[in-house]
Amino acid sequence: MSLLSLIAVFFIEQFRPLDYRRAVAEPVGAWADLIEANFNAGARRHGVIAWGIAVGLPVLAVGFLYWLLYSINPLLGWLLNVGVLYLTMGFRQFSHHYTEIQAALADGELDRARHLLAEWQGGATAHLGSGDVARLAIEGALAASHRHVFAVLLWFVLLPGPCGALLYRLAAIVRERWGRADATGQTEFSAFAQRLFGIIDWLPLRATAAAFAIVGDFEDAVHCWRTQPAQWPDKDLGIVLAAGAGALGVLLGNPVADGLEIADRAELGLGDPADADFMQSAVGLVWRATVLWMLLLFLLGLATLVG
Repeated sequence: MSLLSLIAVFFIEQFRPLDYRRAVAEPVGAWADLIEANFNAGARRHGVIAWGIAVGLPVLAVGFLYWLLYSINPLLGWLLNVGVLYLTMGFRQFSHHYTEIQAALADGELDRARHLLAEWQGGATAHLGSGDVARLAIEGALAASHRHVFAVLLWFVLLPGPCGALLYRLAAIVRERWGRADATGQTEFSAFAQRLFGIIDWLPLRATAAAFAIVGDFEDAVHCWRTQPAQWPDKDLGIVLAAGAGALGVLLGNPVADGLEIADRAELGLGDPADADFMQSAVGLVWRATVLWMLLLFLLGLATLVG
């Protein structure tokens, strides 16, 4: 059922792309803000209670709904799987930005590529060269493929029904929204959400990095994975970026111009500097990793069926 649900979601997404920001990010963000406004008294324990309401309660409710529908008819449970997966994962959340930037660089339209990158990732892009744009786009695609595809997929497999996919997406959005509030308010309200998401994301991060290594340059990917993430600002996400860069044989990270200042960033990967050609290679890496995941799911389902 898991494999069929994923195939259905990938198929639907090609014909009916989801407006992720309007359909998911903004409503869930508003829900997280509502809980934060009512429970944030500045203490860690308030964050624990709020997280249980903001994330745990919806996951339990969807789990109960799945059990109820499946007991009536397995097809109804499958339809709920497809619906939740459609809302929580997918390539189109980032692929259209990436594809447009790639096309703009290929056509020599650097100003347009800068504008598209700013729309996608924010920040100042007016001083970026074509290599900088390609490098930041590849980094964004590798990170987004983990956040929107592979991590959700793994948790979907680990927990019954759509509970795992919903858990990951809600936990990620809540962590981001409450982290912003704490950055300005200097409270510990988001500490539990931050720590728990780190636990939730621990295995998916390494599974994504391993998939990139298997379908790319294994030796370089593993070397970069072991030696480079600690130097990245987000050490956890650095695992995925370092392994992806090593698998591609491309240099990511490195300083970039941020307005009139130079953003000092650690080097990730090995090989040649990023350019538009490497953007196409990154697409191939992500799709090969996706095929690997699908193959593993097929073998898992086959083993379960035989058993």
